[in-house]
Amino acid sequence: MVRFTAVLLTTLASAGAALAQPLELTDCRISAGPGSPSMKARCGTLLRPLDPAGAVAGEIELKIAVVPALNLTPEPDPFVPIAGGPGQGTVAFYSSYSAYFEAVRRNRDIVLVDQRGTGESSSMDCPIDDDLVEGQYSTELTLEYTEACLEQLPADPRFFTTSVAVTDLEAVREALGYPSFNLYGISYGTRVAQHFARRYPDSTRSIVLDGVVPPQISLGPEIATESQKAVDAILARCVVNPACNERFPGVQETFGKIVAQLEGAPVTIEVPHPDTGRPESIAFGRGELAIAVRLLAYHPSSIALLPLLINEAGNGNYAPLGSQFMMTATALSEALSLGMHNAIMCTEDIPFLNRNEIDYASIAASYMGVFQLDALETICSVWPAGPIDAGFKEPLATDLPVLLLSGDADPITPPRYAEMAAVDLRNARHLIGRHQGHGQIGVGCNRRLVATFVDAADPAAIDAECLERSFVMPFFLDFSGPSP
Repeated sequence: MVRFTAVLLTTLASAGAALAQPLELTDCRISAGPGSPSMKARCGTLLRPLDPAGAVAGEIELKIAVVPALNLTPEPDPFVPIAGGPGQGTVAFYSSYSAYFEAVRRNRDIVLVDQRGTGESSSMDCPIDDDLVEGQYSTELTLEYTEACLEQLPADPRFFTTSVAVTDLEAVREALGYPSFNLYGISYGTRVAQHFARRYPDSTRSIVLDGVVPPQISLGPEIATESQKAVDAILARCVVNPACNERFPGVQETFGKIVAQLEGAPVTIEVPHPDTGRPESIAFGRGELAIAVRLLAYHPSSIALLPLLINEAGNGNYAPLGSQFMMTATALSEALSLGMHNAIMCTEDIPFLNRNEIDYASIAASYMGVFQLDALETICSVWPAGPIDAGFKEPLATDLPVLLLSGDADPITPPRYAEMAAVDLRNARHLIGRHQGHGQIGVGCNRRLVATFVDAADPAAIDAECLERSFVMPFFLDFSGPSP
C-alpha cells in the first residue's frame, strides 16, 4: 500500500537500451508465491547494466516471463502490466490477478518484467518493512533500521529509480523483438507507464492507467488526508444506509473515539498469526489501527467490513482489527521490496515536497496521523537519491491513446489525480467507478472495456454504459456477511 533534499537531474543515455541482446525463453511456471496456484509461461533472464549511463560498473538480472496469447496468431504488440507499490514484483502481481487480463490475452501475449529491485530482478529487500514505512518507530530507531537496510542491500540503491527502470523495459522490448507495447500500470505502475511513454513514444501503442499517480504529484503528504476522506465517505455511506445505520449507530463518532483512545493507550490483544495460526500477543495502537484501516479502505470487499470492525472495536473487541493488521503487515512484508520502495520515494517524491504547502494540521488530525510522513522524511535523510530524467515531474503530453481508471472511494489515488495526469493527454478518456476503491481492472465490466480499448487503441471505441451496473458490496452487518 507507505529524506534527501537534493536530486540528481540527469538524463540517462538511451544507448543502454539499444545494447540489448536477443532473449531466449524456456518453459516455466509462474505464481503469486509459495502455496499459490501456478500457470504456464515462457521465462528468461536479461542482464542489464546497473548504471545504464555507464558511470558505475556492475550488472543486474531481470526476470522476464511471457504468458502466450490464447489466439494462435496473436497481434504483434503485447500487453505489459506494471505493478504498484512501489516495490511489488509484476510476475507475482499478474499471477494473483490473471483472470482480470484474460480478455486482453485472447489476442495478445502478456509480457511480465519484474522491475529492477523487485521480485526476482535483483530484489532490493530488507527484513524490516511495514513498521518503517508506516512510521511506528522513533526517529532514532527508524534511522538505525534504515542504515542497517542500506548496508545489506546487494547493489547500489541509487540505480533503482523509475528513470532507470524504463530503460530496462525498452531493452526487454528490443530483446523480445516486439514492435511496441500496450502498457497497463496500476498505482505506482502508472508513473512508470507514463514515463516510458514520454521517453519511448515510438515503442508505445496504448496506455491504461489504473489508480493514477500524476507525475506532478509527490506522494507522501496527502496519503493520510486522502485516506481520511475515503474512510469518512465510507462511514457516511453507512449512515445513509438504513440497515447499516441501525446496526452501527454513531459509527463515525465511534471511529473518532477509537483513534483518540489508541493514541493515548494502546491495547494488548491476542490474535492468530496469519501464517502459523498460533496466537500472538501484540500491542495495538494508533499506528497498527492506521495500517489495518488504510488497507481495508482499498477494495470494495474489505470496505464492506469497515463499519462492523469499527463497531466491534468500539465495544472493546479489537481482535478483528488486530487480525487485519497482522494479515496486512505480513502480506506487505512478503510483497514489497523495501529498498526499491525507498529508492523511488527518496528520489521522486520526498525531495520535491514544498513544506510551506503541506497541511500538517490536517495530517495530524487524520486517523493515520503524521507517522508515515515523518518516517519517510527520516528514511530519506540518509537514503541516497538516484538518477531522475529532466521533465520527469511534468505531465505527460501525448497523442497516444490513454484510458484512465479511477474509483471515487480510492483512499490514495482519487479521481482528481487522474484529471491532473490528463491535462496534456490529447487522446484520453477517464472512467470513474462509483463507490469503488483502489484499482478498477477487476470491477464490473472494466476487464472487457480494457480489452476493447487495447484492441482498438482508441478511447472512443469504449461503451462504458455497463459500468452503471457494477456491483457494490453491501456492508457486512455481522460476521456472517451482508443481509440478503
